[in-house]
Amino acid sequence: MLFPSHRGLLLGLALLAFNAEAQKPGRPQPKASRATTAKTAQAALWLTTPDKTRLFQLQPAKLPFSAAPAKGLTIEVDEKKTFQPIDGFGYCLTGGSAMLLHRMGATERAKLLRELFGTAGNNIGVSYLRLSIGASDLDDRVFSYDDLPAGETDPTLAKFSLAPDREHLLPVLREILAINPSIKILGSPWSPPTWMKTNGESKGGSLKPEFYDAYAQYFIKYIQGMKAEGVRIDAITIQNEPLHPGNNPSLLMLAEQQAEFIKRSLGPAFRAAKLDTKIIVYDHNADRPDYPITILNDKEARQYVDGSAFHLYAGPIEALSQVHDAHPDKSVYFTEQWIGAPGKFAGDLAWHTKTLIIGATRNWARTVLEWNLAADPQQNPHTPGGCTECLGAITLAGNAVTRNPAYYIIAHASKFVRPGSVRIASTTPGKLPNVAFRTPNGSRVVIVYNEGTTAQPFSIRHQGKQLRTTLPAGAVGTYVW
Repeated sequence: MLFPSHRGLLLGLALLAFNAEAQKPGRPQPKASRATTAKTAQAALWLTTPDKTRLFQLQPAKLPFSAAPAKGLTIEVDEKKTFQPIDGFGYCLTGGSAMLLHRMGATERAKLLRELFGTAGNNIGVSYLRLSIGASDLDDRVFSYDDLPAGETDPTLAKFSLAPDREHLLPVLREILAINPSIKILGSPWSPPTWMKTNGESKGGSLKPEFYDAYAQYFIKYIQGMKAEGVRIDAITIQNEPLHPGNNPSLLMLAEQQAEFIKRSLGPAFRAAKLDTKIIVYDHNADRPDYPITILNDKEARQYVDGSAFHLYAGPIEALSQVHDAHPDKSVYFTEQWIGAPGKFAGDLAWHTKTLIIGATRNWARTVLEWNLAADPQQNPHTPGGCTECLGAITLAGNAVTRNPAYYIIAHASKFVRPGSVRIASTTPGKLPNVAFRTPNGSRVVIVYNEGTTAQPFSIRHQGKQLRTTLPAGAVGTYVW
């Protein structure tokens, strides 16, 4: 005889057994269970408007996707069609930027660096930095890592030293790496040591062929020395703006010379040293796609080359695709673009977002970097003859921080399009240039700029569903779901 309590126990055990069997992998679940776990996809919108009323601001209302028919202009997102992976978005951390950051109070600097390089909350998640190998024109002085009195040479690099970077740059880099240990870093020289050059000066001149091997070892000592300091250099370019010898410092290096240096000295030296640091060519304007193509057409040189880098002070952004199409197995990077002080927020936001964040990535760029990270209110420091009007992404007056156009331009991509993201296809209806990505965690990101003169309603359609949204005239929106 079963007592009521026993009957209840057996009934409970039977129900547990039934539920366990029902939850086995591959067994269809009851419709009611699926309905309770299903969620309607919603997108978050981060918005910047040209009048600055909203500056990279998360909008309070989520945007739901629905099965209702799309109306009017529609951006069709198709993640079945993929393009290049993304290495990151960020800035050029010049020696001058590092000096200004290092001179901040420790508490204020730590807070700012978390904002720039962290990803939580309102932090913008910068994921890629470009350094100068030796001085750029935005250092407070000209230097290399092997400076000698006039007339002396050091082909064995016995006097090579990273001492100039230990004062400001390396301490700041260590703080950045503590926040984001996986940040990628590109190194670019503005000039070799002057004793390696035909004119013996920091400005202009060319690299003497008899010092090709010594200069190759100079790169190796830099990479190995930075590694010893805790900084991994992911890639180097051989020369910043090799067709612009009028800067200070600078170097003239023609395409044929760069190819010869790579195949004769740099490539074999990297291979012998077992370095995995990438070699990237060109690093200059998009008006000369023939320069990187010339090097990549050289079978001996190209075996050592990862890809080519571009600026856009001349030429069309579409030239990046011309180089990609000529050598689709090689990567493309966008590594520098300045904003002239004092900046024009609406125009800078529009041009840089449309042409670089959207345009460069739609033309195969794996990175977009703005020049430069920081300057003071007078656009200092700079070398004699260096840039006097380069507006930093931030202006630092002691501990006081002003966020400038490049801060917001990069933020719209860097926070969400994390390294390892892949560009996916998206259509461009009307005056709505845009670019779409799938991130490593499976999110989708669409960055849209309304280049019209009035507010523009439109839809974003993905996998058979769409959301409805409106962007104000001249505004930039990043949609994430």
